[in-house]
Amino acid sequence: MCMSRHIPTIILWLLTASGACAATVSVSVTDSGGKPASNAVVSLMPSGGAQIASHAPEKSIIAQRDETFIPLVVIVRRGGEVVFTNNDTTMHQVYSFSAIKQFEFEIDQGQVAKPVVFDKPGVAAIGCNIHDQMISYVYVADAPFAAITDANGHAEIRDVPTGSYRATLWHPQLPLGHPWPASTLAVSGDAVKLSFSVSLLPSKPGGMKHMHMDY
Repeated sequence: MCMSRHIPTIILWLLTASGACAATVSVSVTDSGGKPASNAVVSLMPSGGAQIASHAPEKSIIAQRDETFIPLVVIVRRGGEVVFTNNDTTMHQVYSFSAIKQFEFEIDQGQVAKPVVFDKPGVAAIGCNIHDQMISYVYVADAPFAAITDANGHAEIRDVPTGSYRATLWHPQLPLGHPWPASTLAVSGDAVKLSFSVSLLPSKPGGMKHMHMDY
């Protein structure tokens, strides 16, 4: 139980206002073959126009190491920023042609780039003009809650207030042009389970520039 009837009314109000009845949403994502799907982003948007402050990160970091962007997927809230760090022994030319953000800059060995602000919701694919195999994704969340699944296809979204939500899933290997899977979710009590089973492509089709134009 979230609250006891024996607690004075004023204390009940304070506990409720501070999120004492907030739930943890446990998310499980698998592909159509039943295998765990890592790097899936699941977001929760409250129904009915409820206003909830964003719990998504204000800042995320994408490192460049061994000619690879790490991690593959990051989340920032709308208006948040991403910092790129070069841990390689070579220069990189970081860019995005995505609909929500276009930019291009060089970052030399050992440098930290100026933060890139993402003020539009959606997904930006990030690449390197020098090393075409490098790719990363920035998920810019308009929803107040968003999380990325781990290697076991699992994620936890904490401090979700009681109410109704629209849950949406995005993954880098969703078929291009395919609607993002979504479902409704009722949150009450202390713990809620949410699961998705999605059909994923073995790899994204096309070259890097084609991939960047799709987001």
